[in-house]
Amino acid sequence: MAHFDTNHPAGSNFHTDPFGDNSDSRNKPFDGLDGIIQDDTTTLATTTSGIPALDPSSFLRGAGRTEAQSLIFNYRRTKSPSLPAIPSRQPTPSLSERNGPVFSDLSVPYKDEDSYSTRPSSVVGKSDDHLMHNAADMGRSDSYQDLEYAEPLDENSKLAADSASPFQKVLGMDMGKYPMDQRIEDKKRGIGRQKHPYVVWALTIIMVGVFINELVVNTRAQGTPISFKPVVNPMLGPSESALINLGARFPPCMKVIQGLPLTTPIACLNDTANPPDQLCSIEDICGFGGFHGGEPDQWFRFITAIFLHAGFIHIILNMLAQLTISAQIEREMGSAGFFITYFAAGIFGNVLGGNFSLVGAPSIGASGAIFGTVAVTWVDLFAHWKYQYRPGRKLAIMTVELLFGIALGYIPYVDNFAHLGGLCMGLLVGTTLYPVISPTKRHKLIMWAFRLAAIPLAIVLFVVLIRNFYTSDPYAACSGCRYLSCIPTASNNHCQGTGFSTSNTTTGGSSI
Repeated sequence: MAHFDTNHPAGSNFHTDPFGDNSDSRNKPFDGLDGIIQDDTTTLATTTSGIPALDPSSFLRGAGRTEAQSLIFNYRRTKSPSLPAIPSRQPTPSLSERNGPVFSDLSVPYKDEDSYSTRPSSVVGKSDDHLMHNAADMGRSDSYQDLEYAEPLDENSKLAADSASPFQKVLGMDMGKYPMDQRIEDKKRGIGRQKHPYVVWALTIIMVGVFINELVVNTRAQGTPISFKPVVNPMLGPSESALINLGARFPPCMKVIQGLPLTTPIACLNDTANPPDQLCSIEDICGFGGFHGGEPDQWFRFITAIFLHAGFIHIILNMLAQLTISAQIEREMGSAGFFITYFAAGIFGNVLGGNFSLVGAPSIGASGAIFGTVAVTWVDLFAHWKYQYRPGRKLAIMTVELLFGIALGYIPYVDNFAHLGGLCMGLLVGTTLYPVISPTKRHKLIMWAFRLAAIPLAIVLFVVLIRNFYTSDPYAACSGCRYLSCIPTASNNHCQGTGFSTSNTTTGGSSI
């Protein structure tokens, strides 16, 4: 790119004569311009370029000349001061004439591509309005970057979140191009991978819809949405038989239970007497088409139980936790990782409860899945200890909350194994999928060691406990485990046997 030498004052020669040494050949192309009168009093000498510039108002008589001709004309004036001068008094130019190409004393820096330095260059062909517009645009860029995944822009660059594969996003491997300082700052501010918890919103809507359906079913059966007879549901919701019929985790509907064959009588959905006078078989209550003389095999109750709730109190408490704690975890993990963690924890909580809780007590609720997301907060706490605000205090509060959640497992209608199972699986899956900031190689190696150990351990736990549920007697493996989710009372036979009672099933140890 051509540039002007700024080391010579106005009126001096350039380092290189663009027309060579022959002055005749240099002047001949511009002989037609020699007759133009010029006045040195109207010439403005720029202090930056060393090239004299004409006053904009004095250029009218030279209208039609190209910028190159005007440049050479001014150069010749510095070489031949005796040329006639342009009269100083000129008519006031119109707006269109003022916007024509002129020389001005204004200058803006330009980048010399040859020397990679910034040198001043005279503005050519710019009006005052145009210059003001350019000045207003200084420091403003038309390119924008995602604050979470910012990196230098170039023509071929993409944000880290967009360039990573779905598998990398789920495992948190897309964070490698995410600037470390920015990740730490966003972590302190609570900014995660996404702004909105779409999965949490969808799950909440579905669960509220399912609960409305529960109330409708109980209304059709008993005449009221809340069961008051034969016993009162303390959670203010449907009867136990209605919950089993809608998909609660109830082992007699899932496998053969010693002492609870499919012909065992149980209160029908429309029963309001205590003891019940409307009796149905377990197969009838299990619903979903029955078993047609075969063995019970409704394995899907491990999943459907997550979407059911025992009453208004139950669903309100769970949805509050889900829309706060679980929602924040989804923002930080992303929807894919959160979805896997949520359902892995919820299903495993039901599998663990199916093994060790009283088999005659139905269990429902999203508590296990929510406890799984609570477990991710523990992963976050220990993995980012030095980035947490008052981590010791936070640890104490979280410990109290965890003990309180476990204590709730000892009251009727709450399944402690669902909580513990969800917490355990949430730790394993959360360790694998939660995006952890690793400022050093040592920290990164430790996290990957935990991940490589957590993945096979989670798979082994699922396989072993599901196999144990269908092929073995869970109580034989751990006879005292039932006491982790059962307070011995006369209604549940002091946590012995199945915990099932035909005369009063609702107080027989239902877990939620």
